[in-house]
Amino acid sequence: MFDPREEGIKSKAWPFEEARRLLSRYKDVDPSKGYVLFQTGYGPSGLPHIGTFGEVSRTTMVKKAFDIICDIPSKLICFSDDLDGFRKVPENVPMQEELLQDLNLPLTKVRDPFGTHKSFANHNNEKLKNFLDSFGFEYEFASSTEYYTSGKFDDALQIALERFEKIQEIMLPTLGEERRATYSCFLPISPKTGHVLQVPTLERNPAKGTIVYQEPDGEKIEVSVTGGNVKMQWKPDWAMRWMALGVDYEMSGKDLIDSVKQSSKICRVLGKPPPESLSYELFNDESGQKISKSKGNGLSMEDWLKYSSPESLQYFMYQKPKTAKRLYFDVIPKATDEYHQQLRGYRSQELPQQLLNPIFHIHGQKTPQSKMEVSFTMLLNLASVAAASDKEHLWGFVQRYAPDTSPNTHPDLDQATEFAIRYYNDFVKPKKKYRMPTDLERQGFEELKMRLSEWNGGLDPEALQGEVYSCGRDRFDPLRDWFSAIYEVLLGASQGPRFGGFIALYGIEETIGLIDRGLRGELLK
Repeated sequence: MFDPREEGIKSKAWPFEEARRLLSRYKDVDPSKGYVLFQTGYGPSGLPHIGTFGEVSRTTMVKKAFDIICDIPSKLICFSDDLDGFRKVPENVPMQEELLQDLNLPLTKVRDPFGTHKSFANHNNEKLKNFLDSFGFEYEFASSTEYYTSGKFDDALQIALERFEKIQEIMLPTLGEERRATYSCFLPISPKTGHVLQVPTLERNPAKGTIVYQEPDGEKIEVSVTGGNVKMQWKPDWAMRWMALGVDYEMSGKDLIDSVKQSSKICRVLGKPPPESLSYELFNDESGQKISKSKGNGLSMEDWLKYSSPESLQYFMYQKPKTAKRLYFDVIPKATDEYHQQLRGYRSQELPQQLLNPIFHIHGQKTPQSKMEVSFTMLLNLASVAAASDKEHLWGFVQRYAPDTSPNTHPDLDQATEFAIRYYNDFVKPKKKYRMPTDLERQGFEELKMRLSEWNGGLDPEALQGEVYSCGRDRFDPLRDWFSAIYEVLLGASQGPRFGGFIALYGIEETIGLIDRGLRGELLK
C-alpha cells in the first residue's frame, strides 16, 4: 500500500514541490501562532477577473498538498485591499461620469455603480466571495478597511512609524526623481475630503504615534497612524500585512517580482521573515495583452462557466503556472476534453501517478466519475452539421451512438450538450467558412461516399477512421491535406475531430448526405 504522506513528500507535482518548500520553513519548530497561513490578495478597484480566481485556486492546491505531507494546521485568508484609493474608473462598469466624482476616495467609500451594495468595494468583494463559495474553497475573507479601522493593524503600524526611515531607504531608490521627492510610506486619509492623499510626511512623532502632513488647501494636520486614519503605500502595506498576520505563503504574478523583493526587505525591517512565494506567469487575452480588471479584457469567471464546467476551469489553472498562457474562449473546448480525459484515467492509476494527475489537485482522493461518452469538441462539430438549436436535438444523435446514455444517468454529458450549443452559436458559427473541393479532393469524397454506402461494420469509430484514412492515403502527401479538406469542405473549419468518430456519432446516412451537400456547394449557402 502507498502512504499519501510519503508519496506526497516525493511527488514532482508542482503543488507538492511548493508544499515541501514551505514545510522546510518549519523543519525545526512549529509556527508560534499555531498554524501556517496562506494568503491571496485582491484589489477590488475593478470587477473580479479570472486571474484572481486562479490565484485562489492554485494557492488552495498548495495548501491541500501541505496538509497531506504534515500535521501542522493551516489557514487561507483572502485579503481585499479595499481601503486603497480609487485612482481610475474601470472601463467596464456603468455610471462612468458619476464615478469620476469619487476618485481618490477609499474603495469602500466609492458608490456602487450597480446599485446593489453600499460601495463599489462591497459589491466586488461580495461578487468574489460568492464565486469562491460556489467552488467550495475553504478560506477566510479579510477586508483592509476593517483591519485598519478596527485596530488589528495598530501594533504593526506603530512599528512601521518607528522604522519609517528604514522603510523609506528601501523604497526611495526604486522611484523616479519626481515621485521620490514627495514619497511617504504613509497615506493620510483626509478628514476634510475623505480622500486617500499621496503627500509627503512633514513630521513624525513615534511617541505619540502621529504624523504631520499638508492638505491640498495648505493646512497642516496631525493624524494618528492607527485607527484607520492612514493607509500604507501598497508595497509597505503588503509587507506590513505579512508581518502583522504572520503570512507564510503567498503567490503573485510575474509582474510583481520586484515588488515582492522590496516588500520582503520591508517585512524584515518590521521584524518578521517574508513568506515563501511563487511567481506565476500572467494570462494574456486574445491579442496577447495582459488581462486587466480595469480594461475588462480576456475572460471573466462567468464567461468560462457559461460554456463549460467549474472543474475544467480548475484544470486549466493547474497547468504549468510558470508558463504564460493565452486565456480566451478558444481554450475552453480543449481544457474541457483534457479534464475528462484525465478524470477517466485517474481511478486506474496507482497513488504516485494520481498525485501527478491534475484531478487529484482539483478533487482530492474523492473523485467523480466521467460520463462524457462524447467529447466536447465532437459535440461542437455535431451542433454545427446538425444545425442543432437545443440539446434534445443533440441527444437524439448521442443516444443512437451510445444507447445507454440519458440526461438523468449522464448529467455531465447533458450539461455539455447545452454548453456546446451555446459555444457553437457564439463562437464557431460566426467564423465558419466553407469552400468547394478541388478535383483531387472530390475524388476522395466520392470514394468515401461509396465506402460508407457499402459499410456494414456498425458504428465503430476506429474502423470508420480506417475507411477515411484509406480514401486519402494514396492521393494526398502529406495525408493531413486530406483531413484539412474534410474539415474545410464539410465543417467550414480549419481543424476538426477524428472523422471516424464523427461519422459514428452523426450517422452513416447523415454523413453521406453531408458529403453530397458539400460536393454540390450547398454548404456555402
